[in-house]
Amino acid sequence: MPRGQYEGADSLGLDYWQAQRLIIMPQALKISIPGIVSTFIGLFKDTTLVSIIGLMDPLGLSQGIRANAEWNGIYWELFAFIAFLFFIVCFSMSRYSMYLERKLQTDHS
Repeated sequence: MPRGQYEGADSLGLDYWQAQRLIIMPQALKISIPGIVSTFIGLFKDTTLVSIIGLMDPLGLSQGIRANAEWNGIYWELFAFIAFLFFIVCFSMSRYSMYLERKLQTDHS
């Protein structure tokens, strides 16, 4: 944050914690939200967040499905469904990030 933000808080007579809560943190969050959301999307894609939440990992679930004799020969449909599921989740998080950026009027300059 620019030094002027801290000086402005001092000129208003705010102590350290009031300045952080009322002036510094809101501006810092506006700047950092896009990066935070991007990190969450990467975390989801890289580690299949579903397994962390406690549900079975979609790719691990596909191994169990393909082991069933009734599903013999069905590979691409299963992987296409899993890819579609990942796309929907990642796209939804991306749109929510864009909504937050608009709501908080974050500009990238």
